[in-house]
Amino acid sequence: MLNDRARALLKALVERYIEEGQPVGSRALSKVSGLELSAATIRNVMADLEDMGFIASPHTSAGRVPTPLGYRFFVDSLLTIKPLEADTLNQLEIQLHPADTQHLVSAASQMLSELTAFAGIVRTPKRRTSGFRHLEFMRLSEKRLLLILVTLEGDVQNRIIFTEQTYSSVQLAQAALHLNEHYAGCDFDGIRDTLRFELQNLHQDIQVLMKTALEAGSAALRQGQDDGYVLSGETRLIGRQNVSGNMSQLRKLFDVFEQKTGLLQLLDMSQQADGVKIYIGGESGLVTLDEFSLVTAPYEVDGQVVGTLGVVGPTRMAYERIIPIVDVTAKLLSSALSQH
Repeated sequence: MLNDRARALLKALVERYIEEGQPVGSRALSKVSGLELSAATIRNVMADLEDMGFIASPHTSAGRVPTPLGYRFFVDSLLTIKPLEADTLNQLEIQLHPADTQHLVSAASQMLSELTAFAGIVRTPKRRTSGFRHLEFMRLSEKRLLLILVTLEGDVQNRIIFTEQTYSSVQLAQAALHLNEHYAGCDFDGIRDTLRFELQNLHQDIQVLMKTALEAGSAALRQGQDDGYVLSGETRLIGRQNVSGNMSQLRKLFDVFEQKTGLLQLLDMSQQADGVKIYIGGESGLVTLDEFSLVTAPYEVDGQVVGTLGVVGPTRMAYERIIPIVDVTAKLLSSALSQH
């Protein structure tokens, strides 16, 4: 699409703009590009790049700045990834050691923010199972029971059950024993389907109790699932020179953070990616923020993708440094969670 000369000038322009944040003129581009071209030739190439939509000219300057399309071409075709610095890698390895799952997710979000000076975001892991390891009933009053449920991951969920009749301790123990012996480790939906054929052999009172327990247990697991993300360092974006000057875009970004829906969809979509994926401006179609980019990577537990992490920052970011930070953080989080 672009010849070597145009590619070299576009690469130099984007790198210079990322570094300094000011529109790049033909004279500056002549110095940093390393090409022995006349100012007139450079102006002609820049005019061609502008016609193709890769760069734009702000009204207040004769220089040019990259457009989202220009950034996209730069990231896809011109970017040279820098290896992660030893100190940065060491910081990540210290923070992301096997520990409590929620702590690991929070630590990953914080480290992404600290290392990039942007906002770090981690989609919380989705529960991989909807079954139980063990359950029991505790009577709170005549017609009020406490269902105590231990999930396959070891979490404890409690749910209060209101019943139409009073159950004896023997009946409660019988129902819990039957469920634990025959269905521990199974999915609640699958258990309900199986019990339709098996409950007819049990006493009517126990049938009602077990059906109620399964519905309550399934609801408890759904409620216990994390369905969001951990966000760190969003206020760092306020102080960025190229962001704070555009408060309308900044307000839109914080609205996206608050409403969550579009960003969650974007993070979920990123789980299908093979490694790092970059959304520049509004090209995702889900989050329309022209001045911001999202660099993401999926993370795993025992080889299964369970979430996505990334960095939210201005389109003018050092992609060659951000990309390896996101990539390595995802790999380290995957390793730590799999050992937990």
